[in-house]
Amino acid sequence: MNPALDTKMQNSVRPDATWVPLLQVGAKEVFQIMLQTELGNLPNVEELTISGDVTAMVGLAGALCGVMSIRCDSRTAEKIAGRMLGSIGAVDPKDVPDAIAEICNMVAGNFKSKITQLAEHCMLSVPTVIRGNDYEMVTVSDGDQITVGLAYDAAPIWFCLAVHT
Repeated sequence: MNPALDTKMQNSVRPDATWVPLLQVGAKEVFQIMLQTELGNLPNVEELTISGDVTAMVGLAGALCGVMSIRCDSRTAEKIAGRMLGSIGAVDPKDVPDAIAEICNMVAGNFKSKITQLAEHCMLSVPTVIRGNDYEMVTVSDGDQITVGLAYDAAPIWFCLAVHT
């Protein structure tokens, strides 16, 4: 095993009711700082299906084991990349995965920094991006899942933390 990870795993942390607003605030802060834009609330969020053809994921290990993901449609991902890169006009499609992966990484880092027991006791993996329409994300173990739906330019963007037990 990894000695650095062993010490982080000794104090396992479980999600609680405060985590939903912390994830929401963390996502909003990243978009304010990195994109100079506000995320809004989605009307009737409970009735919407999580969908989108771009998903960025970052693994978490240590005091919390799981995956943080961001999912949106490709048009929204392109807008995010353009905003992040300061592009005027069309965005090079090759830049979109890097931009959305970095936003996911920052949201995960911002979120974990808000929870004292996680801040120094949880490591993040390198981000991964999936593109396409025909897939479903399934976690392989029982655990908790926190999902927050917000609006970026009136389009849904989903932030999900799947915690493995």
